[in-house]
Amino acid sequence: MKLQNQVLDILQNACDYRSGEQIAQQLRVSRNSVWKAINTLKKHGYIIDAVRNKGYRLSAQSDVISPQAILPLLRSDGLTWSIQHLSNVGSTNDTIRQLAEQCAPEGTVIIAEEQTKGKGRMNRTFYSPKHAGIYMSLLLRPKIPLQQATFITTAAAVAAAQAIQSVTGAKVGIKWVNDLYYNNKKICGILTEAAIDIESGGLRYAILGIGINISPPQDGFPENLRTIAGSLLQQPGTNNIRVKIIAAFLNRFGSYYSHLSDKTFMPEYRARSIVLGKQVQVLLKDGPKPALVTDIDDHANLHVQYADGSNQVLASGEISIRLGEF
Repeated sequence: MKLQNQVLDILQNACDYRSGEQIAQQLRVSRNSVWKAINTLKKHGYIIDAVRNKGYRLSAQSDVISPQAILPLLRSDGLTWSIQHLSNVGSTNDTIRQLAEQCAPEGTVIIAEEQTKGKGRMNRTFYSPKHAGIYMSLLLRPKIPLQQATFITTAAAVAAAQAIQSVTGAKVGIKWVNDLYYNNKKICGILTEAAIDIESGGLRYAILGIGINISPPQDGFPENLRTIAGSLLQQPGTNNIRVKIIAAFLNRFGSYYSHLSDKTFMPEYRARSIVLGKQVQVLLKDGPKPALVTDIDDHANLHVQYADGSNQVLASGEISIRLGEF
């Protein structure tokens, strides 16, 4: 591990200032080497407070994403993650698809500070302004039947909701099938794309894309999103909140993914549902149709009942809901 990464690890785990001498003794290097490592971290965007006779401390204002900051927070009992952080991409899903076609290993993760062509379901765009959110994609090579691919999205929704709550305390709800809501606004979207092996009928690989709105964009959300989109915080993130959420998500999702067919995430998925037992509009080709959501089964299918008493099981599709407190 590079010296600056070791110094960063010490600062992230320290409750107060650590002197250059203390860090140097712990790492068995010179104080000058510690000073150089601190300057390198500052160049990478970390805000480090330095006080004479007290030492160094990672500022609470620091919220810089880097593999070096994330890796020490990952558990060793899940997938092995290989993380790349980029300042700007068109789409993290598109970027990682290129790597997948070049035989990149499972567990490859692309995280971007900004997306210029962020994607959502149904060819929608996902607004991804600089430094305001978490925009990342995971490369997976699951050994599962095609019918179980929905479980990747479902497990990711639960993992994201749990990660957010564990770091911030915010209780996040899930709108079937792949959106997270907080304070009645969408704060997270998930898009799973896959390449199919025609001969086996299984998956060559799957790409899990997730975007989380952490803080309000500097110039606000575009007009067409202001009544829909929200953010987890009301001001820019501090204390490496994005790093902590990313790590918590990867830990939880990795655990679910390793035992995907067990569907241990489904009870939590139902418990966090903001549509179960609610009146919704099922968006059909010939227009919206009101229905009552009666169940979400173990395959993540949505069971609805229409006004005429007929029932339908939806494996995919779109619904809308009039949001209230949950």
